[in-house]
Amino acid sequence: MNLIGLVRGVKGYEGVLLVDKPLGLSSFGVVARIRRLLGIKKVGHGGTLDPLATGLLIVLVGNATKRCGEFMGARKIYRARICLGSVTAGDDREGPILRREAHVHIDETHIRRILPSFLGTQLQTPPAFSAKKINGMPSYKRAQTGIFTCPPPQTITVYRIDFLRYQAPLLEVEIECSKGTYVRTLAKDMGTKLGCGAHLHALRRTRSGNFSVENAQTLNALLQ
Repeated sequence: MNLIGLVRGVKGYEGVLLVDKPLGLSSFGVVARIRRLLGIKKVGHGGTLDPLATGLLIVLVGNATKRCGEFMGARKIYRARICLGSVTAGDDREGPILRREAHVHIDETHIRRILPSFLGTQLQTPPAFSAKKINGMPSYKRAQTGIFTCPPPQTITVYRIDFLRYQAPLLEVEIECSKGTYVRTLAKDMGTKLGCGAHLHALRRTRSGNFSVENAQTLNALLQ
């Protein structure tokens, strides 16, 4: 068993695990597997990743769960791949396509011109398909029943957006942002500003606070 940053005391394991979350598994799914592995219930995480996303998930064990707010509040860095030319129901590739729009006229110059407009502190409305609760029920569960209600806007900060590459229709950027930022909402808004629509195609968290995905281990390695 290769566990990073854990110690075993009289009350069981406690500490921090850096997990490179795989595609298709929810953050809760990772936590559930580690709970079973360690045989304890007191396990949480320091910031949700959607099943579509991969990368750094900070898992907190035992008394480390008391520091959950500290880890969640840290700045995050993501590599995002955004698909121009199509809008989806959930603002990512898992949602059905609502409409397609022409994007052949978009080039790197257009993209670099609009990126600075997303920097700074701003209000962002979380998507209807999100874990944000409305009257005690997660927004995505309401949406699954046909009630599409977006949670109220929340204040976020985007510190940096770096253009990495564009090979139509896929745009790749690196984003440094505050807690609570929905990158798929940024992707949708970039498409709106470019006039061609867009959705999030892939997302990878590479850093959270002082922790890097380079120091994380895969879930399979941890479960061995």
